Amino acid sequence: MEIRRIQSPLEDAVIESLKSGDKVFLSGYIYTARDAAHKRFVETLKEGRALPFDIAGQIIYYCGPTPAPPGKIIGACGPTTSSRMDAYTPTLLSLRLKGMIGKGKRSETVKDAIKKYKAVYFGATGGAGALLSKTVVSFESIAYEDLGPEAVVRLGVKDMPLFVINDVYGSDLYETGMTRYKE
Repeated sequence: MEIRRIQSPLEDAVIESLKSGDKVFLSGYIYTARDAAHKRFVETLKEGRALPFDIAGQIIYYCGPTPAPPGKIIGACGPTTSSRMDAYTPTLLSLRLKGMIGKGKRSETVKDAIKKYKAVYFGATGGAGALLSKTVVSFESIAYEDLGPEAVVRLGVKDMPLFVINDVYGSDLYETGMTRYKE
């Protein structure tokens, strides 16, 4: 299978060309945010204030990096369970968030929002945080440092290996993969 190389921020033409099951190498900037940061995002919006970064066209990685060992940019940075962000995701997609990276299935509400707002959900391999950290080329904490490992961080990545799980056409790799396995 061909591995596609894509760049963030994501453009609509690239998003529309991605299909569930595609393997990609992602380069560019992505933002880490987990449960507590997502809760603050939505609270901030309800208060009528701006988010700590412009999420239009961006990708959020559901990840809480571990501290960097001496001489390294970052510690392990594996994906966390995406469903924990499902309550907040449609709101962020409505603000033109274009991509998410995590592990595990998404709710029907999130999958509908991915189609509606033309976004994509990528899967990263769980348990491979040390390997994924080797794709990180820069690290900049930008918000909510009081949340510790759940602070929002801007990561520069080069050739981060991912799979397209949910595409704009409503396909879900977790469902199609199970169907293929049963056949």
